[in-house]
Amino acid sequence: MQETFRWFGVNDQVQLSDIKQAGATGVVTALHHISNGEVWEVEEIMKVKSVIENTGLKWSFIESIPIHENIKLRTGDYLQRIENYKQSIKNIAKCGVKNVCYNFMPVLDWTRTQLFWELNDGSTALRFDKVEMAVFEKYIMERDGVEKDYTPEILEQAKTKFSKMTSEEKQALEDSILKGLPGTVDDLTIPVFKEMIAQYKNISHIDLKANLSFFLNEIIPVAEENGVKMAIHPDDPPFDIMGLPRIIKSEEDLDDLVNFIDSPSNGITFCTGSLGANPDNDLPKMIEKFADRIHFLHLRNVKREPNGSFYEDNHLDGSSDMFEIVKSILKIEKERGVSIPMRPDHGHQMLSDLKTKSNYAGYSAIGRLRGLAELRGLNLGISKSLSL
Repeated sequence: MQETFRWFGVNDQVQLSDIKQAGATGVVTALHHISNGEVWEVEEIMKVKSVIENTGLKWSFIESIPIHENIKLRTGDYLQRIENYKQSIKNIAKCGVKNVCYNFMPVLDWTRTQLFWELNDGSTALRFDKVEMAVFEKYIMERDGVEKDYTPEILEQAKTKFSKMTSEEKQALEDSILKGLPGTVDDLTIPVFKEMIAQYKNISHIDLKANLSFFLNEIIPVAEENGVKMAIHPDDPPFDIMGLPRIIKSEEDLDDLVNFIDSPSNGITFCTGSLGANPDNDLPKMIEKFADRIHFLHLRNVKREPNGSFYEDNHLDGSSDMFEIVKSILKIEKERGVSIPMRPDHGHQMLSDLKTKSNYAGYSAIGRLRGLAELRGLNLGISKSLSL
């Protein structure tokens, strides 16, 4: 595996020199200052690429060229937005950056109810709590139709929890869910968020998949012509929330994806955390099944709880067997004769990073450094023992 590290640009507390010291050779980043749906111009791409390469690192993967909501909805100026996307693909290819991670999640990127949940060892982790999510949807957002999306037990627990929450706790929950995640959207307010959600009122899972298929059939031929690999990121969490459909969450969904258009450029970012939060997913089996379509790896582990809640565990712990996952990856790499770019993901905030208030949740340096080191050791151990 080619070791990479995500970087959010010059305003990131984690510097390129830190990434180099972590032992990674590749950087995963984007043009975060360009608005969704606008063209990435060659000059802007080269500015970022030059900064990375001047430190002796490589821009391995773009994460991401965001997809405008009009494309997901197939409404308004979506055709022009698609043309802009095609031009961005052509421009990154001209600059020699030819790998793109993207997602097709409506409105929000990954969603958590707590961004700094304290673990037993004093470090903090990202957490998705099903009861807290029900509290937000029913009592803070006041979304219509919440009752049909949660069990009576969860709704009763949410009612009890909300009755005991302070105003500060309610605000913290709202901020965790609506806070603009790094490199995605700005912070949202409840009224604006409800307006955005309302756009998807009549969009079913089938509709959204059809819109994704339309988008891919437009852009994948351009990507293939320019030697660019597109790698979709699974939905996180891998189940419907806030009445929004999730369409990339299972083996069946990935089957649909690769059948939308048969091309080596139509690929997958295999995120073991997103897919691992779905207990029905057999990750080693899926890695081997989609071997030739996996272009990028996000390796992390979540600890699932019986009611659907989960939190980010240490990279080698959690509910997914990272040994079997890495073994499957090394097997397909040997068969394909490739080294797939990989980054550790959603590390814990720990040690001196606990004192840095401006760290992006899940993207502080030391927790990801620990994850990368653990994965590197596991990689080496399996490779040596199996002569891979």
